[in-house]
Amino acid sequence: MNRTTCLALPLSCLLALAGCATTGGSHPADVDLANAQVAVRTEKNGDTIEEYRVAGNLRMVKVTPARGAPYYLYDSDGDGRLDKSKDNSDISPVYWKLYGW
Repeated sequence: MNRTTCLALPLSCLLALAGCATTGGSHPADVDLANAQVAVRTEKNGDTIEEYRVAGNLRMVKVTPARGAPYYLYDSDGDGRLDKSKDNSDISPVYWKLYGW
């Protein structure tokens, strides 16, 4: 392997990682959690559920499984119901924070 190839591989890996990184917080920009009240409960299986409510409306749910990475469900339009898939099915999109700084 020549020197150029040795430098190109780590650089391409770094650029790929930077492309996957999120620059924002742990929630989409259109979900306002200012002055949110947080209710935390732990399920029998060990999962921790955090519900974020603003003026009584549910805005975000953070689920931290007993094993695995936390994931988030959002209400980005403020109607008090969690968002659904774009095809209007009953499935809510789930978000994971992959990387942050």
